Amino acid sequence: MSMSDPLGDMLTRIRNAQRAHKPSVAAPASKARANVLEVLQREGYIRGYSLEDIRPGIAEFKIELKYVDGEPVIREIARVSKPGRRIYSKIADLPRIYNGLGIAILSTPRGVMSDNEARAANVGGEVLCRVF
Repeated sequence: MSMSDPLGDMLTRIRNAQRAHKPSVAAPASKARANVLEVLQREGYIRGYSLEDIRPGIAEFKIELKYVDGEPVIREIARVSKPGRRIYSKIADLPRIYNGLGIAILSTPRGVMSDNEARAANVGGEVLCRVF
């Protein structure tokens, strides 16, 4: 069965696993998901992720979730730009998530990056999700 929003599916898996206090979660692998996971790891929202082969041609990510004092580091993770309605933002209109405490993950012409990195690179793009 095909999936209409693979990135939204991964974000939901992370959200559900953190609510259940799971140490890790698995999600099907793709380049777009790897780029978003790289940003989450770089910003300190997840411990890390690894690529595991299930069978030839099929791989999945094992995402290690991060907790501080028993509470999940990610309090909120939500998809902004959806397949039915894409949300683009110029550099001047980039959203500040909780006054800079959270991040927005953008897909830009220079790759997938957080809103702080996009401001530093002076580039806008599609707002994929927001994390707090």
